Amino acid sequence: MANIRDLKKDINYVLGDIIEAVYLWELTNPGKETKKSEAIIDEAINIFDELIVKVNLKNIDNSKKHFRGIGQELEVQGRKLIDKINALS
Repeated sequence: MANIRDLKKDINYVLGDIIEAVYLWELTNPGKETKKSEAIIDEAINIFDELIVKVNLKNIDNSKKHFRGIGQELEVQGRKLIDKINALS
């Protein structure tokens, strides 16, 4: 990560794209139940909130390690959400 601003942008873009993918799925599958897809959106919003709180923490001992961990968590959580989108039927 180059800086905190870029990390915040990455969080916003990744989770925003995931939410957009869910909306696209809902549009292309109008007859399908949307409870699972809405749960994915809610989960993405919760992950966004949690990660932004972590980014905004003050008084961190090792900031480089802290922010690298946030980036890795974003990647892991993003992949889980993508897998859930792919599993929608």
